[in-house]
This record gives sequence, structure tokens and C-alpha cells, in this order.
Amino acid sequence: MKVLVIGDVIGSPGRRAVSHLLPGLRRDYDIDYVVANGENVAGGLGITRSTLAELCAAGVDVVTSGNHIWHHPEIIDYLADSHPIVRPLNYPPAAPGRGTHLIGGLLVVSLIGRTFMANYDCPFRAMDALLAAPPEGTRVIVVDFHAEATSEKVALGRYLDGRVAAVLGTHTHVGTIDARVLPGGTAYVTDIGMVGPVDSVIGVDPAEVIQRFLTQIPGRLAVGKGPVDFTAMVVSIDDATGRAVDIQRLRETVD
Repeated sequence: MKVLVIGDVIGSPGRRAVSHLLPGLRRDYDIDYVVANGENVAGGLGITRSTLAELCAAGVDVVTSGNHIWHHPEIIDYLADSHPIVRPLNYPPAAPGRGTHLIGGLLVVSLIGRTFMANYDCPFRAMDALLAAPPEGTRVIVVDFHAEATSEKVALGRYLDGRVAAVLGTHTHVGTIDARVLPGGTAYVTDIGMVGPVDSVIGVDPAEVIQRFLTQIPGRLAVGKGPVDFTAMVVSIDDATGRAVDIQRLRETVD
């Protein structure tokens, strides 16, 4: 099984890049399933029904999320039904929606970190509970860990090594150089990166971000403009064992 996992997709520039590149990537790399983090896909913050539909039409099979999943309330109903979008598994049980999506034997899990984030439930224990009783039909498990601290991401990767096929970090929007298959057979990277404007501050207009740092006045930030950086990971997985055999970074620029 080959799974393409795309980093945080930022606004309309990111959606256009996914639509432009994904059909060719699926063909060229013989991809079975595509996962994308979509929590910044609607104007750079949150996800709407129409932007989810746009990602799916482009060829994304499952959309993961993070701390901005609740920004557009219209998506909440979609989280509880069969739509291929998940919120982090380790939100408190009373939160609407679900944290996993099963497609063709692939179980996609969304998790969120706690360090420098918020007071979520423990992602380590949430995975222990899931792995003790995975959904029927699960053969391969891929985890999107949406977290700030590199230490927390590395620790979870080591904790789940040999128990899942991949632990792939999102949220910081800056790709890291540590992609590898861990000793137990789990593909790992601290952060995939983003699909967003190159000339930006993690996808956002630089002038507006700098002004916020200078003044400490909050406000809505606009998505950047110009060429778009597309970053993703291709994970090759042995179906028989559910363990990864290879992880490869993809990076392309779209004008």
C-alpha cells in the first residue's frame, strides 16, 4: 500500500496547488490513498463544506484536522457522519465527531498535541485505547499528529514505533529533515510542511504577521500570495505486517 500524506493546506492557493498536482502524483507514484490536513483550507483558518468538497474532488480520500477544526460551525455535522473528515481523536469524549476514518483497510487517525497547545486529553493514552480495540477491517494505521513541540512529536513516534505504519507531524507548516523508518517499522517525520505560499510566514502575508509581532494586536491574517510550496510524504507499507518499508518527501512549487 502506498499512502500520500499532504501537509497543512493553506487557503485557496493551497487548494489550487492540490487540484493541480494531485492527479499526476497519484499516477506517477502509484498512490492507493491520499490524506491531507485541511484545518487551514478555508481562508487560512478552519474548513467549510465547500472547501472539503474541493479537496475530495481533487483526489483527497481523507481529511485530517487540528486545533482550528471548530472555526466554521457548519462542518460539525459532517464530523459525525460518513464524510471523510476527522477531528483529533483526543478531544474530550463529549466533543462532536470522530477521530478516525477507515478506508480500504487503512485507518487514518488524527491526534493533537498538548505541549504549547491546550488542555486536550492525552494523545498517548488515546492511541493505547484505540490500538487495544481497532475498528474491524483495520490493516494499516497512519497517524497525523498535529502538534507544536518537536519533543512531543518525536516521543509519540517512538512510543508508537512498531504499532502503527506512520506517525507524521503537522501544524508548524515548516517541513523537517528527519523523515525515516524507525527501528520497529513506523515511518516518521516531525513535520511534513505545508501547501501554501512560499513568500509568507507559514502561509500568511508577511507584513501582517510582522505587524502583529510589533504591536501584539490580534486580528484576522490574510493568506499570502505568489508561488505555492507543495510538501507531502509518500509512505510505502507492507500490507501483511502493517509496517512501513519506506518514506519519501515530495516537494514541488506551483506558480
